[in-house]
Amino acid sequence: MSEDLKEMKDKDKLTLLYVDDEVNNLRSFKAAFRRDFKIYTAESGAEGRKILDEREISIVLTDQRMPFMTGVEFLESIVNDFPETIRILITGFSDIQAVIDAINKGRIYHYVQKPWNENYLKNIISNAFETHRLRKENKFMMDQLKLSNEQLEFLLRQEMLS
Repeated sequence: MSEDLKEMKDKDKLTLLYVDDEVNNLRSFKAAFRRDFKIYTAESGAEGRKILDEREISIVLTDQRMPFMTGVEFLESIVNDFPETIRILITGFSDIQAVIDAINKGRIYHYVQKPWNENYLKNIISNAFETHRLRKENKFMMDQLKLSNEQLEFLLRQEMLS
């Protein structure tokens, strides 16, 4: 494994952001998962966006039903600016249209119903982190391959000019 790739893996932070307007849910989530992950919480989409702008976040979990902005609207608003971030929708309601919108607009990784099972959710988050890590590793390797190809093309042009 190259030193650059190893360094990238070492720096890969297991960070997540949970957005929910219910403070008790945020506290419960943080209490349940703080030992395993670096957790940021936000009580609104606007507050969540501010955290995303300031920190590198691997996974975003958001409640669907919040005032001012639904979870799907929040996820949809971050897709273009944070394409590598894994998105998970959590809701206490069985709203099939929200699920469809989350998949189509928010490009979610997973949909979880409240109340969540701690072991189940931890497993989903762990799998999401692995997906995130693999995507970053793949992007890094593709960038390295592109650079190598450009260098090879340059050397070939130099050889043809000689």
